[in-house]
Amino acid sequence: MAEITLSHLAHSYFPRPTEDSQFALKELDHVWQDGQAYALLGASGCGKTTLLNIISGLIRPSQGQVLFNGKDVTDLAPEARNIAQVFQFPVVYDTMTVRENLAFPLKNRRMDPDYIAARVQAIAEMIGMEAVLDRKARGLTADAKQKISLGRGMVRRDVNAILFDEPLTVIDPHMKWELRTQLRTLHREFGHTMIYVTHDQTEALTFADQVVVMHEGRVVQMGTPQELFERPAHTFVGYFIGSPGMNLIDAGIEGTRARIGDATVALGAAYGTLTGRTRIGIRPEYVTLTDGPGLPVTIRRIEDVGRHRIVRAELFGQPLNVIAEEGAPLPSGAPHVSFAPEKINVYADDWRVEGEAA
Repeated sequence: MAEITLSHLAHSYFPRPTEDSQFALKELDHVWQDGQAYALLGASGCGKTTLLNIISGLIRPSQGQVLFNGKDVTDLAPEARNIAQVFQFPVVYDTMTVRENLAFPLKNRRMDPDYIAARVQAIAEMIGMEAVLDRKARGLTADAKQKISLGRGMVRRDVNAILFDEPLTVIDPHMKWELRTQLRTLHREFGHTMIYVTHDQTEALTFADQVVVMHEGRVVQMGTPQELFERPAHTFVGYFIGSPGMNLIDAGIEGTRARIGDATVALGAAYGTLTGRTRIGIRPEYVTLTDGPGLPVTIRRIEDVGRHRIVRAELFGQPLNVIAEEGAPLPSGAPHVSFAPEKINVYADDWRVEGEAA
């Protein structure tokens, strides 16, 4: 297991990048703690896989260093870093049986045959393939082959880190939930440093101790699922996390109040003079629909998703989502909304501004 340090790290696929937009991965400094489970979360093309491949050694960064437990491994090949990596699509040996595929990393290290047999059996049970251990991989389905890849990545106990690059893409939804649960169990049992790349917020939030959110080649926030939900450091985090995401409303900030159109909203803190584009962010869960008083809104449509209803509304020409409990009455007259002041975040040019006690 390893503490992974990324120092002044950046990468461009251009041979001589001259501007910020030419970097697939913009400069970052981060320490990934030994034994933690991390998720790299972001939209396609944001730099997640590039960063993972730099950590694994498949890509050498344009600048900066990668250190494992303080040792510079920037120029070491993947096999010299003692890591396991599971890719998005299955990588298996078709001519081998499931048992032989799972045992392969252990046999390469000349481990005791009895240990190999026991470890393979344990991993096979974990991924639900104990009944087909002696079948050739060639005839198996894509999701079964991916489970073999997943199992082979987890069969070794002595790795510095296990890296997962969207490993559940071809797995059916029910099995995805089971395998995520098994990965969490494995992490608690053995304490491997795990880094899991995904664009699926549910996968990230249910797998990781810490979620690293990336946007346009930049790490915009690292935090617990609760921190990302309650205090998004960047408007992208607010938008990307949650279903629906955070409401982001253009507003003028005036001390302890925000001005929206010709109305004002109380804030949970005091803010100085802010420049640039200023917005408030409020989760749909913290918006309440009433008959008044409050801010007048126009309801455009209502979506019933079973557990609750999503009210799509408009506030002074800006879209606003509200989550209403299933069965809760909706306004019978002119609809208004109110915001929980302590749940409002304030942003200037997309970055969260910390307020002071009012």
